[in-house]
Amino acid sequence: MVSNMMNNRVLAMVTMGLFLLSLSGQCYGGVVLQPANSYYNKKCTTTTPGFWPLVKSQTTQVNVEATVKTIVKAAFSKDPTIVAALLRLQFHDCFVKGCDASLLLDGKQSEKNAGPNLSVRGYDVIDTIKKSLESKCRQVVSCADIIAIATRDAVSLASGGKVNYGVEGGRLDGKVSKASNVDLPPPSISVSNSIKAFQKKGLGVNDMVYLLGGHTVGVAHCTIFQDRLYNFNGTKKADPTMDSLLVKSLKSKCPQKPNPANTVFLDQTPGSSMVVDKAFFNQLVKKRGVLKIDQDLAIDKQTKNVVTQLANGNAYNFAQKFGQAMVKLGRVEVITDKTKGEIRRSCRVTN
Repeated sequence: MVSNMMNNRVLAMVTMGLFLLSLSGQCYGGVVLQPANSYYNKKCTTTTPGFWPLVKSQTTQVNVEATVKTIVKAAFSKDPTIVAALLRLQFHDCFVKGCDASLLLDGKQSEKNAGPNLSVRGYDVIDTIKKSLESKCRQVVSCADIIAIATRDAVSLASGGKVNYGVEGGRLDGKVSKASNVDLPPPSISVSNSIKAFQKKGLGVNDMVYLLGGHTVGVAHCTIFQDRLYNFNGTKKADPTMDSLLVKSLKSKCPQKPNPANTVFLDQTPGSSMVVDKAFFNQLVKKRGVLKIDQDLAIDKQTKNVVTQLANGNAYNFAQKFGQAMVKLGRVEVITDKTKGEIRRSCRVTN
């Protein structure tokens, strides 16, 4: 999920059974979030007027998570790539001033219009969810929570229901969005510098590796890794850490003077490029990582063992670790103080 590694064409396991991360009110950085299913219990209701005195008005509880899931499922059925789009959207939002939906705000100088975010998509899905929930219960569910819930549902769908983690609720939406605040890890970043960037957000080395596993449903423009094929470090040769057969395959799709629109899957496993699973890590240990930062994860002594464990482990292990890391990402610098945040009526503008 490094910036620009999943662009506007980004695509978006457990034979042992479903993994559902258990949550019971987690404290992170002094802020307490609650499991979304209990946090929104009885908070979202809709009332049907009656005709007194014969018919009384009726109040119905709205299942917030079920509402989100229905809309995400419809979007996924039309475009399976929405999973990677939402993964990227959540990462880009949380890595800049925390998970506060500031990325969703419109404006010429908002985060949305910063260079790394110009190809982010998925806003329409979030808007549809927000509109549906607002029609049932006004200003109850924040845009920040919608992002987290919708991304989880998309991941679950893209894994055949095998990666399914519990999402927390209680975030408020931020009131500030500035393009100048956007400072995302670039595709050329080293493992050491990437670790530092993640640690600044309270995420550890292992968390970073697990989250980069989101590239299992990603694609990249040829121009991003062109040097690895034709002129690695000025040698006029391919990157020696890349499998020679992969080099040959990628050259056929990315000629030396490529069409800027040309893209390739980040997970080169046949039949797995649109599935959230551990196959991406299997490719890395075989020297078949497309992006240098991805391949370096399997080489650098700080991350090599984690990659190897994921590749050699079972599907359940990946599901568990990826889910836990996504939950931790969702806790980054969240706002729960009502003097600093709000629940927007529209995700695109502050109240």
